[in-house]
Amino acid sequence: MDKTELEFRRAKRADVVSIVAMLVDDHLGQSREQYENPLPNFYYDAFAAIDADPNQELWIAEQAGHIVGTFQLTLIPCIGRKGSWRAMVESVRVAAALRGQGIGKAMMAHAIARARARGCRLLQLTTDKRRPDAFRFYQQLGFEASHEGMKLNL
Repeated sequence: MDKTELEFRRAKRADVVSIVAMLVDDHLGQSREQYENPLPNFYYDAFAAIDADPNQELWIAEQAGHIVGTFQLTLIPCIGRKGSWRAMVESVRVAAALRGQGIGKAMMAHAIARARARGCRLLQLTTDKRRPDAFRFYQQLGFEASHEGMKLNL
């Protein structure tokens, strides 16, 4: 895919339905998300909190006026690494019918550029161990599995 075909913009409230539709469109998302009409208000509440926080960026990738991908970038000030900032990328999704066409690669290039523009010295992410294709994708982009991540559901 030619990256010039994609346009990136910050998400708007009206995009929340499309974002959740992409989040639910895989085997893990189906068990984690709640996609129904109308969409539950907790998604709109989360969007409002993200949109109001200057250290949160929810991005949309569009192609020919259609939403084809999304990701969230969180900017984190850290005391470590000499007080540097880091970025965390989450909720990376490409529309299922368009996967494998370079959209994800272009989205990650945009995430990296945004992190650099905001002064971050590190970009980190987690990927579920049940998504081996995603793990390989991130490795091909230069990400290293340098740490063992842990989570605790609350």
